[in-house]
Amino acid sequence: MSHCSWKLLPPVEVLNGKDSQSSYPPLLIQLLHNRGVTRPEDIPSFLASDRSLMGDPLLFPDMEKAVARVYRALLKGETIGIYGDFDADGITATALLVQGLSLLQGKAIPYIPHRQTEGHGLTTSALKRLHEDGASLVITVDCGVTDVTEVKKAMNAGQDIIITDHHNPPEKIPEALAIINPKLNNSRYPYTNLAGVGVAFKLLQGLFRSLGKEEQIDIVTDLVAIGTIADMSPPLGENRFLIKEGLKNMNANPRPGIRELINQTRLEAGNIDADRIAWVIAPCLNAAGRLADGLTGYNLLMTDSDKEAQELAVWLARKNEERQRLTTTTLARAREQVIAMGLPPLLITADREYPMGIAGLVAGRLTEEFYRPAIVIQTAETVCHGSCRSIPEFDIIAALNEFSSYFTRFGGHAAAAGFTMPTKDLPQMERELSALAAEKLAGVELRPHLNIDAEVKLNELGGETYPTTQMLAPFGHGNPVPTFVSRGVEVVDRRTMGNGNEHLRMKLRQGGSVWDCVAFRLGNHQGEFASRIDVVYNLEIDNWGGKKNLRLNVLDFKRSG
Repeated sequence: MSHCSWKLLPPVEVLNGKDSQSSYPPLLIQLLHNRGVTRPEDIPSFLASDRSLMGDPLLFPDMEKAVARVYRALLKGETIGIYGDFDADGITATALLVQGLSLLQGKAIPYIPHRQTEGHGLTTSALKRLHEDGASLVITVDCGVTDVTEVKKAMNAGQDIIITDHHNPPEKIPEALAIINPKLNNSRYPYTNLAGVGVAFKLLQGLFRSLGKEEQIDIVTDLVAIGTIADMSPPLGENRFLIKEGLKNMNANPRPGIRELINQTRLEAGNIDADRIAWVIAPCLNAAGRLADGLTGYNLLMTDSDKEAQELAVWLARKNEERQRLTTTTLARAREQVIAMGLPPLLITADREYPMGIAGLVAGRLTEEFYRPAIVIQTAETVCHGSCRSIPEFDIIAALNEFSSYFTRFGGHAAAAGFTMPTKDLPQMERELSALAAEKLAGVELRPHLNIDAEVKLNELGGETYPTTQMLAPFGHGNPVPTFVSRGVEVVDRRTMGNGNEHLRMKLRQGGSVWDCVAFRLGNHQGEFASRIDVVYNLEIDNWGGKKNLRLNVLDFKRSG
């Protein structure tokens, strides 16, 4: 039996003759169709990922009002507070607005809350502090759309608030001077999947366009790419252009902090792609906010000093190693707890010892392994903090909304959310939320599933197959790396590798073609092999010893027949 449920997506009929799709390879048409690009006229812009994917910033309802207020602040020399968040999306968005406004000789000061002591979102004490520092205007990035009370107090005290956010707005939204959010009910903006940094970029674009200086903001697209990838926003629509443009910028001329981070993490300068940001650069930036202070990540992005860049990059790389160790030990503990409960439809694990900064990572790993929504909660005497991750069949923020009376604050979206609540109410909230999950997930097969793009034989994979798949890059959630299945494949060789033999190396043969393969986290399924197997995989380049070889990255297998 396979470890995931496999879903082979239906083959597309490619028309011949006059159909404009016929100039593209059939495999490419299939891959595009599987990603929702079904109209022939949408194919060129998807593949080119050029400026034609950019939306008009004026389609945001409050954009003109926001641009006018920022322009007034620039003319009068007002101090503008940029209120961010402690994750990579919030840090890059903060840096983007501070750098963008300074290009216009504006005076902008950053504020990044501390995860442990302040949490996500606006606090009245922080807004007061910004007011005392002279910030008569505050622009929020990656937060603010749920902070009704805090915004009201600030506005009443004479401090103007512009919110830029991408989180789901609640029914009652704050009475800010302007709200820039593509998910607002009255928004006509065509791309709702922008990350927080993407929404901040649109405000900057609106401002610079009104001044006839739009070409100057290309300098900050590297920040948009990092934040968008870190936030796992789908690389579809406008995000495709922003990521591609940002990667080009970063590879041609990296800012000092990113250049040092590339050195410290032994990445290859000039060869940074979405994968390397997702797995190396973003986790280092996130480590600052998870274990210490997000301001360190911000300082790395903003410094012009090579010496400071090096010191900060060394510190962040070390913090990330510490974060990896903590994640491993915390995950082992959380895993034991949920297995002991018999893996109910909703996994909830709570402990005093769970570090708040990595609860979301652990919840994500539990969801990935067991295909269930997961909540990891750090408990204390009076207050506890929860991080939630979910599956497509269970909208976690909608579920939290049903029990909003329990939370002192909460927010997020369908796949990821967080909350703070009194510890005394936790047992009752757990019971009610678990009952809701059991009801909603009744009849759902709670097993990870793999969508498969096409069935092929291993001897058909040479030539143009890999270059064709790469035409769809950048990849990410919503535009996954193309996945194939081959059936009745002969196992020529196999052996375990890695710490604890958790991974596999294999050689597979079919139709006279032999392929090197790697299978991560499948080492403990050694006993399930047969002489012939069905195998699901991606194609990838293996950089080893200075050589580049194409190999199969095996995602799952089962005995043939």
